[in-house]
Amino acid sequence: MTPERPDPVVPTATYRLQLQPDFPFAAAAAAVPYLASLGVSHLHLSPVLEAVPGSTHGYDVVDPARVREELGGEEGLRALARTAREHGLGLVVDIVPNHMAMAPRHNHALWEVLREGPKSPYARWFDIDWEAQGGRMLLPVLGQPLGSVIDELRVDGDVLRYYDHAFPLREGTEELPLPQLLDAQWYRLAWWRLARTELNYRRFFSISELIGVRVEDPEVFEATHATILRLLHEGVVDGLRVDHPDGLADPGTYLQRLHEATGGRWTVVEKILADGEGLPVSWPVAGTTGYDALRHIDGLFTDPAGFGELLGQYRRFANPQPDRGGDWAATVRRAAYKVITHELATEVRRLTRVADRLCAASPDPALRDRAPWALRTALQELLVRLEVYRPYGPGDAASVVTEAAAAEARRAFVVPEEAGAVDVVRDLVLGRAGEGADLAEFQARFAQTASALRAKSVEDTAFYRYVPLLSANEVGGDPGGPAVSPEDFHGYCARVQRDWPATGTVASTHDTKRSADVRAALAVLTECPQRWADVPAQATRAGDGVPDPQLAWAAWQTVFGLGTADEERVGQALLKHVREAGLHTSWTEQEPAYEEAVAAFVAAGPCGAPGEQVIALRRALEPHVRANVLGTALVQLTMPGVPDVYQGTEGEYLALVDPDNRRPVHFPPDRPGDKDALTAAALRLRARQPGAFGEAATYAPLTAEGPAAAHCVAFARSAQVVTAVTRLSLRLTEAGGWRDTQLPLPPGRWSDVLSPGREFTGHARVAELFGPLPVALLEQVNAG
Repeated sequence: MTPERPDPVVPTATYRLQLQPDFPFAAAAAAVPYLASLGVSHLHLSPVLEAVPGSTHGYDVVDPARVREELGGEEGLRALARTAREHGLGLVVDIVPNHMAMAPRHNHALWEVLREGPKSPYARWFDIDWEAQGGRMLLPVLGQPLGSVIDELRVDGDVLRYYDHAFPLREGTEELPLPQLLDAQWYRLAWWRLARTELNYRRFFSISELIGVRVEDPEVFEATHATILRLLHEGVVDGLRVDHPDGLADPGTYLQRLHEATGGRWTVVEKILADGEGLPVSWPVAGTTGYDALRHIDGLFTDPAGFGELLGQYRRFANPQPDRGGDWAATVRRAAYKVITHELATEVRRLTRVADRLCAASPDPALRDRAPWALRTALQELLVRLEVYRPYGPGDAASVVTEAAAAEARRAFVVPEEAGAVDVVRDLVLGRAGEGADLAEFQARFAQTASALRAKSVEDTAFYRYVPLLSANEVGGDPGGPAVSPEDFHGYCARVQRDWPATGTVASTHDTKRSADVRAALAVLTECPQRWADVPAQATRAGDGVPDPQLAWAAWQTVFGLGTADEERVGQALLKHVREAGLHTSWTEQEPAYEEAVAAFVAAGPCGAPGEQVIALRRALEPHVRANVLGTALVQLTMPGVPDVYQGTEGEYLALVDPDNRRPVHFPPDRPGDKDALTAAALRLRARQPGAFGEAATYAPLTAEGPAAAHCVAFARSAQVVTAVTRLSLRLTEAGGWRDTQLPLPPGRWSDVLSPGREFTGHARVAELFGPLPVALLEQVNAG
């Protein structure tokens, strides 16, 4: 047994590993010596519990009581923990409380529910609306309507089979003729397209293969968390990353229960914060996984004026309609309407039924005589106007479901009296009307639906339609205004150090649309918008068969960011791009002719001879790309919070959207370079000087002086460490360089951590400070 470590430990830095059958616990253990040498304190593991066989990510859990056998089982995890401990490392594990895999063959709890129905002891685990579908659970697994595939169903003892699918038969129904047998089950096999409107279980976003779990039920919490909690208390695991808390009925109560059950272990939540939105202060967590930090870091290296020029060039080149990629806010709104009336139609339908029940049962006459269609319309109009992911209880709802939004929503109604449905729905959300279990269910489902809508309409739709600058289209980002001033960045860091000093920070994750290095390269385009616009214009004229100019603009940027015209990787990313955008093809309504045209364009254009112009521009701008890459890395590793290093990103890491960003990496890297050395130096400094970066540390902006002062961003940590980076280096070069710009350092003598042997005191000349590299990391030698 691994020795118990009862005291909560805050990591100094974590390193994220994507476990999968091709990279199990044993492979992670083999990498431990190298990872320990980097200077991280903890390994951050993707989900470790039993998942669908072959899963490359682990978020499709089938058995929360067992550690995944394909990774090496519990003994393999314990062996990894022992090896990690021997090298001074702990383990942080990703947990998935919101959903499990809809895979009855492998999910025993779900199998029992399908066999025994709502009376099964496991029925309380899953969020199923047994009142719908005649008391049966809809399973949208058939390739065509039932009548077309009924001959493909087979009864095998007490199991019903459909190709690779297997379902249990209700006791005593095995001998029935097939049509009667199907009608006698607790489930209804159905054409997959019915999921959009007929599904009666909560799912993860619009993914029917992941079924929602009711962890708000204390017994379900205990059953689904027992193994992880045991591993925590036995010292195998030290901390947790909580996946998608916004999908839960009551995230705050869940996190409080988790906090008490873990004894206060370091825990961060995958919470996407909108610009200006704060993490609920009542949540007993260390903070978020760090997408808010990512937005501020990327914004620091984005030229605000240049972005405006780039946006104008994009509009001239692509000529998109305002709500189909021309204007950010309009594009988000149209995408939201599309998602809520299509992908999330079944969720809105269920929410409408609950609202209708509340109105019909209310003693308040103001809630009576509300037609279901009016309630549904009011729900849709309010949901599409939410600018954050969800409210957290009635107390938070007033700032989320605003009166201004309600006033806009009323305009969807022609008859003023029918517009009163908006006020009814808003009063229910705010807890000013209704009561009892139905009201609690309504408020929870409204919040859960809001979360799914925001994610699907922004991250999975609008990000692929509005494409002036692809680096801005990142989880948690603000593509409509991606630039962040140094003053705003410093203000953000000061708030983090004050309020959430142990929060997570990230630059790349398994969910980022593009790795940090790709985004850092693309940000340079905001410093040369005209120069960039000339390239796709010329390259597009040189090529042929451009499916549409929006795609072409995104395709050229994809090659620029990746730095290589790899046809397979670029082609796969752009196929996902056009399907997510849903303007000409989609995942569920594919247009083969358009998709073939996209593939032909990729081969002939971005990955053909015209693409050489893009690669040539990338080479010409390489010094400025390098400045952004190193600056991004150093800022993330030394700003307030606990940095998480995604696998392989300690060095140059050029990746596109998943699954491209989940490719295997080598430990140690094949060709280490500047970024590898910078990452190791910064992480080792954090390990050596934990007090300079920890919860009691301080953060102080440092202001450069002189003609190029705006291009130097610097800060001090606890008067012991100084970080300085070059911002907008192309603009700096065009303006004549650093000249006599100086950076006043805090008192004392300062040693260059990245270039040993160099020391600075007083007012350092920035040109000298940034001599070897466009960034500097200084450690105080003495206090002076």
